This record gives sequence, structure tokens and C-alpha cells, in this order.
Amino acid sequence: MSEQTQRRLRRILCLDDFEIAAKKHLPRPVFGYVAGAAETNWTLHDNRRAFDEFGFVPRVLIDVSKRSQQTSLFGRTYAAPFGIAPIGISALYAYRGDIVLARAAAAANIPMILSSSSLIRMEDVKNEGQTEWFQAYLPGDIPRITALVERVKRTGFEILVITVDSQVAGNRENNVRAGFSTPLRPTARLAWDGVSHPRWLLGTFLRTLLKHGMPHFENNDATQGPPIMSPNVLRDYSDRGHLNWRHFELIRELWKGTLVIKGILDVEDARIARNAGAEGIIVSNHGGRQLDGAVSALRVLPDIVAACPDIPVMMDGGVRRGTDVFKALALGAKFVFAGRPFGYAAAIGGEAGVRHAIRLLSDEIHRDLALLGIASLSELTPQRLVRLAGR
Repeated sequence: MSEQTQRRLRRILCLDDFEIAAKKHLPRPVFGYVAGAAETNWTLHDNRRAFDEFGFVPRVLIDVSKRSQQTSLFGRTYAAPFGIAPIGISALYAYRGDIVLARAAAAANIPMILSSSSLIRMEDVKNEGQTEWFQAYLPGDIPRITALVERVKRTGFEILVITVDSQVAGNRENNVRAGFSTPLRPTARLAWDGVSHPRWLLGTFLRTLLKHGMPHFENNDATQGPPIMSPNVLRDYSDRGHLNWRHFELIRELWKGTLVIKGILDVEDARIARNAGAEGIIVSNHGGRQLDGAVSALRVLPDIVAACPDIPVMMDGGVRRGTDVFKALALGAKFVFAGRPFGYAAAIGGEAGVRHAIRLLSDEIHRDLALLGIASLSELTPQRLVRLAGR
């Protein structure tokens, strides 16, 4: 780690600080892609508001000297109850972003879910980063579904996460306003955005071009997708509206490893998913990027946990603090995931930045265990929370 990176990271005291630093570091369109959501950003903001509606009731004079945040999930013990959510096109805003995220997660013994919208071949990430989790969307037809599942299987992933809340592309007006598209269109404004952010231009984009060529969408299908920048190529956003539970059941037949479904907010959908063979559920609204107005995962989490008591229910959306993790666990989540903060961390500090982000959140959890008066995460129950009046 360079001395400059060390100085930069010393000023980062919490996950929110990474966003502030990344806004200065990244060109406006790239930061806008990561930070923005759909339409008015109502759902994006509700993900944070939901956490603010609960307060803690701590206990005192309890021996917490041997407290632990280790968490078991799908037969493996992780060092903390959180992981890195799938983050699309991270190699655009961080040099070798997917590999950086995977390496940092492996070093810390937490899971990282590789996004199918990544710009580095899944085989390369698996080889260098040792991640066991891969996230996929349901492609538009059965031959493509079969080919993608077979590729994931050959690569050696153990946990397949199917995202099901992307029937069509969300209305991401914020991306348009920021000048972002996929693929990116070469324009004078885009060139100026790059030149005016030389550290990103030289350290991420041009470095990638020189060493690895133009990045492509590598993992949406069994074959390579379009490049990240092109004046005339279009990315396939074909309507997935015809897809249904039979397609998920087909994946269950094809996939012999652990199968997780992501993007569930409805209790009945959770029951159907479990009955269709899902071995885990990630309650999620896609970080507010799909239906604006969809409720936060935290609001519906307890009902989904009650409906599916025999499989692990996880969640993502708005997690920024150790206390956020605690509130989700107290409401029944087995595990939580966060995306944007780790993407920002990779952008400004590479692998060292992601390790720093993981350490900050883990340190908060370790401290908060003591302050809450518990030695084990299993002691987190709804009785530790109070819903705040007027929130």
C-alpha cells in the first residue's frame, strides 16, 4: 500500500466517509451510476429511514470479554455476520475491482458475491479471489439459462444467487442526468469528466486499457457481452417479463450446489421460493434501483423470517453501521450484505481500501456487542429493540 493511500485511508473513519471521498475521485457519470437509484430515490432513502425507526435497549454489568461475531452460514463459519453484495461493473470505478473485492473478502473471511454484471471473467475472479458466491439474472430463454448455469458450475462456485426483481430495467433517470449509459458513449463531456479526474483516468481506466484491453460485460451469459464503451453497440436489456417460477425450478434442477434467491419482498413469494428449492433468501429491493416506492427490506424482514423459519433469511439495502447489522439480526436476519460502500472503498483504495472498510464495520460490531451487553450474536432478539414513536 502506497503512502498516499495510507494517508487517504487514515481519514476514513466510517463507511459513509468512503462515499464522500469517492465522489471527489470518480468522474461524475461513474459516481452517478454507483450512487444513484430509480426515479425519485424514494426507495434508496427508505432503506436508511427504516433503520432510524429503531433504538436499542442495552444491558449492563454483563461479562462480554469473550464476545464473538463469528457466524455460520451454509456450513461455513465466517468471521463476521456481513458480506459484500453483488456490485455491477466495479472494474470501471476500481482497477480490477471484482478481484480486489474478492481478495479482500477472502482475507477477512467474509463472503463476496460476484455480480453477473461484472467486467472480469468469472473464471479469473474465482482463480484470484477465491469467492464461492456468484449472482446471476435469469437470462431470457432456457438455452441461455442452461449454458450460464453450466459455466458457473464448471468454474467451481458453490453458491448460486438468482436475482429475480429485474423483469425490466429500472427507470434510472439519475444515470441519464449524470451522463452514464451502458455501454458508455464517447462524448466531449465524457472525455472532460475523465481528464478532470486524472487519478481515476490514469490509475483505473487507462491502466485497464493498457494491461487488459477494453472491458466487456463478461458474465451475464455463457459468452462475452458488449464492451463497456462503444459509440454504436447496445447492451441487451431484453424484457424478462415472461419468466416465471418454472424457470427458477429449472435452475434448481440444473444446479446441485446451494441455491439462493435475491430480490424477495413479499411473504408469499418467499414461501413459493422455499417450496421451489431455494435454500436461502436475500430480502432486497435492489438498492432502490428497480421499483421506486418499494419498501425497504428491513420493514418486511420479520414476516419473511416467520414464513421461512427453516432456511436462512438474509437482507441488504442501506447497511452502513454495525448498529444497522444488529437491527437486521435482531429482526431475524441470519446475515446481511452491503454493496455501495465497498465499491467506493475499492475505488479510492483498491484492496487496501476494501480491507479497511471491512475492518471498520467489524470493529463497530465488536465494540457494539460490548455496549449492548451481549457476548454472542444469537442474543440479538426483537426484545433488544424499541420502535421509536413518530418515526
